[in-house]
Amino acid sequence: MSAGDANSGGEPVRLVRIIARLNIGGPAIQAITLTSELDSLGYSTTLVRGSEEPDDGDMDHLADELGVEPVRIGSLRRNPGLHDLRALAQLVWLLRRERPQIVHTHAAKGGTLGRLATLIAFPSRRSRPVLIHTFHGHSLSGYFSASTARAYRAIEQALARRTDRLIAVSDEVRDELVQLRVAPAGKFSVVALGFDLSPFTLDGERRQLARTTLREKLGIAPDATVLTLVARLVPIKRVDRFLRVAGALRDLEHVRFLIVGDGELRDHLQASGEARALGDRVVWAGFRRDMPAVYFASDVVILTSDNEGTPVSLIEAQAAGVPVVSTWVGGTESAILSSAGVLAASSDEAGLARLTRRLIVGGELDPDARDAVRAAVLERFGQSRLTAELDRLYRRELER
Repeated sequence: MSAGDANSGGEPVRLVRIIARLNIGGPAIQAITLTSELDSLGYSTTLVRGSEEPDDGDMDHLADELGVEPVRIGSLRRNPGLHDLRALAQLVWLLRRERPQIVHTHAAKGGTLGRLATLIAFPSRRSRPVLIHTFHGHSLSGYFSASTARAYRAIEQALARRTDRLIAVSDEVRDELVQLRVAPAGKFSVVALGFDLSPFTLDGERRQLARTTLREKLGIAPDATVLTLVARLVPIKRVDRFLRVAGALRDLEHVRFLIVGDGELRDHLQASGEARALGDRVVWAGFRRDMPAVYFASDVVILTSDNEGTPVSLIEAQAAGVPVVSTWVGGTESAILSSAGVLAASSDEAGLARLTRRLIVGGELDPDARDAVRAAVLERFGQSRLTAELDRLYRRELER
């Protein structure tokens, strides 16, 4: 039975998906691809997005590729302010106009305003659409002062009580939210992210050409060993930690350090003592759309964050057959296949450097291990698996 069969007359299920930003990252990729993929399963989706900050980057090119036309609410933005009241009013108006059967919100800001707007637009429980929220991670620890974190936690607790189903992108994210008393474990479903990973699975001559071409563009020698970080340049990603790990590997003269991403800390990081000590051995590539080529050009991919939901860079790197190193935070453990990567405590920079050195010296994954890791990653994080899993979840909630 498709979702459309849940309606009399076989009409598509009306779904409104709300996300505050289509900035570069997993939540935006998921929101866009699901909007496209679910049409064939009997849904009619309105994707509502807010405005990105200048240093966020965006995933508009993916929306264009998939023929997705989001509805933009310009006042829906990352940082809090009086514009939130206008965004809330616009969301209420849109929801009353669309009269969806399901409202699915993503991440903190979209989740707060989107769920609140749904409760205002449909005050009667009998007329309210199914309300679902996905935690792609959380900002309830490690981001704000203790008092601010308590206030945000109270908001999440209140909204969780009125939400029909909460989704966490990993067991670790769910467990942290349960520990923070956002909601009991039974209120959560764990649904891992899913992506179209086929562009990352090239081998042979096409892969080698992409590797060589990108290295030429970035001024990296063909025989260099490349350690890559893919991250927004924001505090939680701890790019400063990556630079210190790179400094601990400076004795490996053939190693170059590639940073792919941009953000509010770019100028500060480039001017730091750690970056100046590395000189031209560190390459600042900014945001890039040719991400498969980035991984093909890399020999090891590292993640140095203080917190993560499900890190897209680790998934894409493993799909590309590149070994990974990461801090042991959030959902990173679920994202790493044991034969493809290693984890260290976020406070253990010496351990991160030691594990990275081991992978650099050890070289590439052997072909058999690479194929096994790739198959496991495609099964666990493939787009078709995500689409089917959410279709089943939606139908269960509609029937209830």
